[in-house]
Amino acid sequence: MTGAQNVQSWLDANLGRLVAERGVPGASAAVLVDGRQYAAAAGVTSTATGVPVDPDTVFQVGSITKLWTSALVMQLADEGLVDIDRPLRDYLPGFAVGDAEASAAITCRHLLSHVAGFEGDIFTDTGRGDDAVERYVASIRDVPQVFAPGGMFSYNNTGFVVLGRLVEVLRDRPFDQVLLERLATPLGLRRVSPSPYEAILHRAAVGHLDDAVATTTWALPRSNAPAGSMLAMTPADLLGFAAMHLAGGTAPDGTRILAPETVLAMQTPQVTVPDLATMGGSWGLGWERDEYDGRVVVGHDGGTIGQAAFVRVVPDAGVAVALLTNGGDVLGLYRDVVGHLLEQLTGIVLPGPDVPPAHPEPFDPAPYLGRYADTIYDVTVSQGADGEVWLDRTPKDALAGLEKPLRVRLVRHGADRLISVEPHHGVHPVFAFIGRDGTGRSEHIHYGRAIARVAD
Repeated sequence: MTGAQNVQSWLDANLGRLVAERGVPGASAAVLVDGRQYAAAAGVTSTATGVPVDPDTVFQVGSITKLWTSALVMQLADEGLVDIDRPLRDYLPGFAVGDAEASAAITCRHLLSHVAGFEGDIFTDTGRGDDAVERYVASIRDVPQVFAPGGMFSYNNTGFVVLGRLVEVLRDRPFDQVLLERLATPLGLRRVSPSPYEAILHRAAVGHLDDAVATTTWALPRSNAPAGSMLAMTPADLLGFAAMHLAGGTAPDGTRILAPETVLAMQTPQVTVPDLATMGGSWGLGWERDEYDGRVVVGHDGGTIGQAAFVRVVPDAGVAVALLTNGGDVLGLYRDVVGHLLEQLTGIVLPGPDVPPAHPEPFDPAPYLGRYADTIYDVTVSQGADGEVWLDRTPKDALAGLEKPLRVRLVRHGADRLISVEPHHGVHPVFAFIGRDGTGRSEHIHYGRAIARVAD
């Protein structure tokens, strides 16, 4: 196994080559092992400018923001200001989604573990003011309930905006200010940038879409900030946050950020995730979880407009790895860098990507055929005259101008699971089909989010 002393030499010798091989415009990586950090960077912040990436370059971390939002909520719980198992309305009386019964029952625990059950990909732009999150939460009163609270896992961006509003109300400050005051500053993380106004003070990466073209839109709306639309930082900053969790909730100077029992609670499984290949096996309070031969790995991924971020933490080894990227084959680079380092430093081998079987088993597609829809996608599963099964996914609303329609052929990949024959962004997407209605048809298609069937 590669020792900690060899981490820096491996990064220096390999990151640039791997970035080039994967067609990634720029990337920055950091490793925490034996209490020390090692870092390297390669490529450019933008193909339009050619400015090099260095270890101090900030990248957007996308949904990794949810870990920070979770920590802010759990600080409230540590202080006795919130009971995560009481109805959210005890603290946000005006909270409501489209289902009155669900609105009255939803708790912080439901939101932290993605089991609240309402549609979670609402990207309404409510402006750039300090009231953006407040106005967003007021705008979701008609959002449909897909299943009863606690019914299953379904990744929910909107729920984390609601949690961000809870933080604002109980701290009497805008979310981004609380994040700096309660996490970044006491942890000594100087480049954490909760909005473009801070990021511009540093060297900042720009996302790239197809053909390595730099995007002309840097960030998603401020209204989604607690879910991951704006936060940027370096990999070293991200590992500073991870180090606090490895240290039982304390900052380097001994400042208590979270109670030790809270750190453990956040890593404790709350819900099992459908077997979708690209997500962990379970979810904690914020953390995505996996277990390999009884050893726990926690982490999170993040994606914004042309940027992708990854962090993995192995608590029993005291090891954490962060990788921030701005386009290209990011999943391939993740396996090359994060997968390699985890194996060398902890002995944990991450599983390879799911691939379709060489000789697919025959199956009856009838339970899966039909239309499914939510706020951002229309999905149709159909069968051609030749018996082939196809999935067509059309983006709409906020994704209409950012994502191309998807059409893939599906084959069986286990019980009530189908896998794409064609790769999409370097992986073969897996779709699970959940539940059965009175006619034996699946009630939801699940790709990390549960999408309800549309009635004929």
